[in-house]
Amino acid sequence: MALNIFKKLFGSRNERILKRYQKNVQKINELEASFAELSDEQIQIKTEEFKAALANGSSLDDILPEAFAVVREAGKRVFGMRHYDVQLIGGMALHDGKIPEMRTGEGKTLVATLPVYLNALLGKGVHVITVNDYLAKRDAEWMGQLFEFLGLSTGVILSGQSQQEKQLAYAMDITYGTNNEFGFDYLRDNMAIFSSEKVMRGQHFAVVDEVDSILIDEARTPLIISGPAEDKSELYRTINPLIKELEQGEEDLETKTSTGDFTIDEKAKQVYLTDQGHEKVEQMLTEVGLIGEDESLYDATHIGLMIHINAALRANLLFEKDRDYIVQENQVIIIDEFTGRKMEGRRWGDGLHQAVEAKEDVKIQQESQTFASITFQNYFRQYEKLSGMTGTADTEAGEFLSTYKLEVVVVPPNKLPMRQDLPDLIFLDMEGKFAAIVEDIRETQKRQQPVLVGTASIEMSELLSRLLTKEGIKHSVLNAKQHEKEATIIAMAGMPGAVTIATNMAGRGTDIVLGGNLELEIQNLENSTPEKIEKVKAEWQERHNFILSVGGLKVIGSERHESRRIDNQLRGRSGRQGDVGVTRFYLSLDDDLMRRFASDKVKSMMKRLGMKSDEAIEHKMVTKSIERAQKQVERMHQDERANLLKFDDISNEQRKVVYAQRNELMESDDVTETIDSLREEVINGITDMYIPRGSLEEQWDVPGLEKALHEELGAQLPIQSWLDEDKNLYEEKLREKLVEEISQQYQTKMSVVDPTTRHHFEKEVLLRTIDKQWREHLAEMDYLRRGIHLRGYAQKDPFQEYRRESGDLFRTFLDEVMHETVKVLSLVQIEGSQDVQDYEEQQVAERPTQLEATHPSAQGIADAMATESDRHEEDEQEGTYRREMPKVGRNDPCPCGSGKKYKQCCGKLS
Repeated sequence: MALNIFKKLFGSRNERILKRYQKNVQKINELEASFAELSDEQIQIKTEEFKAALANGSSLDDILPEAFAVVREAGKRVFGMRHYDVQLIGGMALHDGKIPEMRTGEGKTLVATLPVYLNALLGKGVHVITVNDYLAKRDAEWMGQLFEFLGLSTGVILSGQSQQEKQLAYAMDITYGTNNEFGFDYLRDNMAIFSSEKVMRGQHFAVVDEVDSILIDEARTPLIISGPAEDKSELYRTINPLIKELEQGEEDLETKTSTGDFTIDEKAKQVYLTDQGHEKVEQMLTEVGLIGEDESLYDATHIGLMIHINAALRANLLFEKDRDYIVQENQVIIIDEFTGRKMEGRRWGDGLHQAVEAKEDVKIQQESQTFASITFQNYFRQYEKLSGMTGTADTEAGEFLSTYKLEVVVVPPNKLPMRQDLPDLIFLDMEGKFAAIVEDIRETQKRQQPVLVGTASIEMSELLSRLLTKEGIKHSVLNAKQHEKEATIIAMAGMPGAVTIATNMAGRGTDIVLGGNLELEIQNLENSTPEKIEKVKAEWQERHNFILSVGGLKVIGSERHESRRIDNQLRGRSGRQGDVGVTRFYLSLDDDLMRRFASDKVKSMMKRLGMKSDEAIEHKMVTKSIERAQKQVERMHQDERANLLKFDDISNEQRKVVYAQRNELMESDDVTETIDSLREEVINGITDMYIPRGSLEEQWDVPGLEKALHEELGAQLPIQSWLDEDKNLYEEKLREKLVEEISQQYQTKMSVVDPTTRHHFEKEVLLRTIDKQWREHLAEMDYLRRGIHLRGYAQKDPFQEYRRESGDLFRTFLDEVMHETVKVLSLVQIEGSQDVQDYEEQQVAERPTQLEATHPSAQGIADAMATESDRHEEDEQEGTYRREMPKVGRNDPCPCGSGKKYKQCCGKLS
């Protein structure tokens, strides 16, 4: 019945997909009775039968009905849980590489076991991705019992595990872990020097839990692995107090002028210095000795200072303690705006985190250098087949399809929803809103109806907690500061009269059971007997029925979130599996969303009506205004993600080339042919600078070539003598002779070590050089990306300019890899195997060991890529740097007229 009703509610495409899946559901149901009669051994042997069928040419789709029926039967025997028909449909959607949207409480964890088992039969490894370590460990242990019963192995990857532990986990048929850890392991594998250091087997099939959180919300920020760089702690501490001397002004949109020292753009989360502000900052920087008296903040030598000033402005004026971050144990810890959880180990980029540390007067952690990075979009798009599940995907269906080619399928619930979503109540100010919330909680608690109150920040959760304490209302608070008690608080949140205040962290991976967590109660029984267990079950059922009689779980939202999905997740805590429930949002015109985006007409209307602080309205105009505001923010974030991806796609093309080449080299036992090819290229490149192709012999700089080959490759060659002795030694033959002679010298040097040691040594030098130059290239790309928006001033497309210049940088990177590899191999002195060993030990000692895996804010990257052509005209007149001459490429002839490449001449000085 539920399926038929939902068919009427959704589009024909969704209906056709559900109808196709329903045919397989019928086949699975027909198998259920016969499978129930099989012994455990007969059920378990099915796994080997499926593997044999696949080996003999059958497809996964061929065996799907029988495999799903086996998992359903195993679920009944292992957990006492039977997959509902709609759960089978969800499993089919996952297997097809789609996103089934299933309401909260529909058992998505159990749904995943169906496609995971089926796809694991191929033996290529299946990844199940969750939002945190707790859920990854819980689900691996819980669902692992089912997979173990069916003869498949399960592993879990967690932060802090050793290389051996991760290798073992990835070797299992099914591997659970977080999105961060999978992404970081991929990056680490592509930094390995030896194949034995790698942990992953590849990207075959992934099921992403809470897919909207991972692939949409977190897609705005890249994963970065970095190492320590230059310590600039004192610079941050010097600049921080200067910001307090600045005064905020306002921007006149008509005259395009600004008062004060800076203006704030809350929508863009940016702070802009005015002309007056620039002058004031320059004066203060002069006084503290950071710039000279006659120098400008825009001088090329002070570009780095601008980054620090901008970071300090944003840290002091836009980022608030207990909203954007908390301070614990002398550390600044970011708070996830979507989940309200602590994001330990993550740091904002572009110096922002250090600026916040300076502001809070805690230890400033050293800045780092990027070793490898990737966006979640580009990591997850590598999977041969990708799928995901959530209760809130339909609002982002277009982005899922365009970015990941993932289609959203709305799956009907097992039981029709009975939850009542009451209209929003809008108050004039926060004082009136919170007074009404407290009164609502008081009345609800009197009825012994449990209440969950959702807040958008730690600050608001603590404010509401103080108000309830003042009124003598007993309650629990769940936010990032109490995350250790999360399981206990959630277990009690469904008890009669319970009041729970929670940030957005209560919306992910948690299940509030009416009457409390029965399983936990049974686990906590001392000397449990069947009689005690039955008594606990009876008491729980009595509580459960009572709570249903008073209306189920009541959810109160203290404000609207920027994303409709977050609001829907909060609502989804109530009314699970057909239970009754009620939800309502309380809003005020002082809320961030209303203040930043909603229309001023609402406030004007309420004031005209003479409304007081404790009075509320329900009005369609307000509801529509809120919806427009949320859609506006969602579009802004979607554009930001699309822009980030557009730029990162260029980096990704380069990344794929480099990683593919690294893997090929790593798997190769002998790279001699590659080294010989590189050497020939380098010799010809050096020769080109002194004997240009097609030039006359009179134009040749032979002494310069002899010197360059000696300095660069350690080769002492009597080139002039050759030319004097052999008049037929024309240009091409000379090049061949140079390659032959230098190669022979190299072979002679390497003959003192055995071939295996030599090949190992050459491969290691080549891979380490690639990594070193790749780090430098990433820094160059990052610097380019930060300033590329300025090309908009010159009426150029920043993206096309970025594509062109990043291509130039990549060619330079390849050139540097080639040149440095050949130079190192040519100059290193080797008299035996011990020299090779000593060199390798030195490289290992110098290799960064304190690598950080971070998932910083993408705001800095997004800001750098945003075009600001509509900003102040005076910026173009005074602040924009214009190049008087074309940029000199590293491989172009040096402008000084030496005839050498720029990088071999004046470029060495820059």
